[in-house]
Amino acid sequence: MIVPMQKVHLVARSVDRQKLLDSLRELGVVHIMPADPAKATLDEATSRRLQILRQAVQTLSSIPPRGPVPEIPPEQAAQEVLDIQRRSAEARSRLAALYHQLEQLSLWGDVRLSELAALQEAGLKVQVYAMPARVVSQVRAECVEVVAQLPGRRVWVAVAGHADPEHLPAQAEPVPWPSRDAPSIRAEAAQIDAALHQDMHRLHQLAHLAPQMQKALAELELQAEYTLAQRSAWEDEHLFALWGWLPAEQAAHLAEQLAQRGLVAAVALHEPGPDEQPPTLVRPPAWAKPIEGLFRILGTTPGYREYDVSVPFLIALPLFTAILIGDGGYGAVLLAAMLLGYRKLANSLGQRFVQLLTIVGIVSVIWGIITASFFGLSPYEPVVKVDLSEQSRRFMMSLSFTIGAVHLSLAQLWQGIRLYPNLQFLNKLGWSVFLWGMYGVVRMFVLGELLHWGTPWPYFLLTGATLAILFANPSRNPLKMLLWGLAQFPLSMLSAFSDVISYVRLMAVGLASSVLAVSFNAMAAQIPFWPVSLVVLLFGHGLNLGLALIAMFAHGVRLNMLEFCNNLGMQWTGYKYRPFSWRLSEE
Repeated sequence: MIVPMQKVHLVARSVDRQKLLDSLRELGVVHIMPADPAKATLDEATSRRLQILRQAVQTLSSIPPRGPVPEIPPEQAAQEVLDIQRRSAEARSRLAALYHQLEQLSLWGDVRLSELAALQEAGLKVQVYAMPARVVSQVRAECVEVVAQLPGRRVWVAVAGHADPEHLPAQAEPVPWPSRDAPSIRAEAAQIDAALHQDMHRLHQLAHLAPQMQKALAELELQAEYTLAQRSAWEDEHLFALWGWLPAEQAAHLAEQLAQRGLVAAVALHEPGPDEQPPTLVRPPAWAKPIEGLFRILGTTPGYREYDVSVPFLIALPLFTAILIGDGGYGAVLLAAMLLGYRKLANSLGQRFVQLLTIVGIVSVIWGIITASFFGLSPYEPVVKVDLSEQSRRFMMSLSFTIGAVHLSLAQLWQGIRLYPNLQFLNKLGWSVFLWGMYGVVRMFVLGELLHWGTPWPYFLLTGATLAILFANPSRNPLKMLLWGLAQFPLSMLSAFSDVISYVRLMAVGLASSVLAVSFNAMAAQIPFWPVSLVVLLFGHGLNLGLALIAMFAHGVRLNMLEFCNNLGMQWTGYKYRPFSWRLSEE
């Protein structure tokens, strides 16, 4: 559920400013809003320190600590991390430029400009000309040598002597000496590469200080939060006032709790107005909390008046991902990895996300049992067969479309329940029914099934379209209602068709994963040398599992965040409830 909020205004004496802020911080329930947003800012130095520590902690999160522990303060270490990061980026850019120069100098080989200059000082003139190969014999000089082949039957010819050439063909074009030679470029590249290795070695040392940097960051963030809260207030010589939001369940006790701390303050509570947007505090059921790991990674927050989609997401996403993975063996590997490396993975990925992946692994194993698919092998007769046969493909497409129709129609019904008793709820009911009619249309186009009055689909289409058109914008003017509904209907109808057919990706990706697993097995079986065969199996199945997990975000998350949420009317326009507290809220 999305926790109901109340607006709170707090007024205390100016001399009690510190006491009010400390009390609110101890209670940790009020999300403070700035009275003047222009004043609620940090000074440049503090902002810079926060930025340096955050970037350093993020950089070191993927670097294991090695070597001696540097004995320097955390903020100095963080600045050094950023310096190394900037220096390394510049060095890599310079290396890329040097390698490009080397490609352009490939025709010059290992010629050193210093050697050419020495020849010039000794009185020997050396010049390179580009010319057609057929006229090389016309060159008259003390020394003539073809040094490189060019496209189009052209060559580079080196001409040397104590005097200018006696004769050059008209087609000869002088080639200027390069500004640098390949050996000097390679030497510079080697120096840069050595510096990059040295910097990486230093980063491994600085990684020992990552916990201290994280602690310093947390302390600085708490200081910054206090400063922002102080600057968010309205104040004169007599009064100090704050306003913000807090959960309605705790609002009634706020005045009493402040009084218990010896603080005299006026507390005014108000319900949020229709044009106000309180912060969002989502409190899903305990069993649905693992889905918070996904929302944390995506950085999405529903609006205060939107929906808590934790339960439908947690039900749908593991199911979708299991079909996309399409193999119980891969699910078992994922499950084992989450269970065996739980503590380490929870530190890097977050506890909730690891729990979500554990659920995905369990559901994938169950789907593998149903399809009798384990690392591309089928040890028994499956309940649901997933292969390239026509029967299997038709069944999986039918299953995908059915899941889509259920998923989308439930979203429309949920909207309708929220709108009731407003007559617009009939519009959502109509779209829920219409989606099932569109399900029949999709089956007709994709599966070649008949669509006629002997099937329920035309009745669903007519009933759903009638309700969707008539109640799109309820009004006392029937003509206005009809025209408004007709104007909106065509695009929404096309959207319903594309939404239902979009679920075919479950069949397509899942089938591709199964076929790849079988193909890698067949490839390995053809290799007589078993160590190589084992490498092929490990690489192939590891790659396939990696692609399947990518599909979880590319397809499984998409079907929930786009198709389902669009039909639910979700805009994800909210901002997170972050109470003023001694402990920072988790991101």
